[in-house]
Amino acid sequence: MATTQPAYPVQFEVDYPGEVDRLPNAFRIIWAIPIVIVVIVGFYGAGFVVFGPLLMILFRRKYPRWWFDWNLERMRFGARVASYLLLVAQRYPATDDAQAVHLDIPYPDAERALNRWLPLVKWLLAIPHYIALIVLWIALIITAVIAWVYVIVNGRVPRWYFDFAVGVLRWGNRVMAYAGLLATDRYPPFRLAA
Repeated sequence: MATTQPAYPVQFEVDYPGEVDRLPNAFRIIWAIPIVIVVIVGFYGAGFVVFGPLLMILFRRKYPRWWFDWNLERMRFGARVASYLLLVAQRYPATDDAQAVHLDIPYPDAERALNRWLPLVKWLLAIPHYIALIVLWIALIITAVIAWVYVIVNGRVPRWYFDFAVGVLRWGNRVMAYAGLLATDRYPPFRLAA
């Protein structure tokens, strides 16, 4: 009898675009410059607010809802921008609308569901994932160039590339939710699939 493990708490999906316009995709890297600047300024200006929740979980066994919501919305925005840059989402990334990119992370019950000491070492435990993600991102950038040429010639995002890119983004979001957002104590799986 096979037992199925419950789904990982971080869910990430992107709606497949099908046929796409060739011309906007030819200049996508140029169109993306303003939104990439917004992401960079937001990342370095406000940062991924980790230390506050880490200290709250450690000493108070609480994770303030507003802090979680802030970090989750920053992750969602980053996922939309990455999906746009990688050709898997076709609409220009909105700062407040999910569009075709769906990232869901349940709000954790810090007192019952999170180990108070684990946030101190999650970044260390995630090192094997960081190594795997570096290799995957190198492969993703190479395949993105191939997919970009394919999109310009054929007007369609190749399904193999779409699935690979969404899988890499999914993996990265799971690791970020574990080690950065501190939203779950379940170790992220080493897989691209949902």
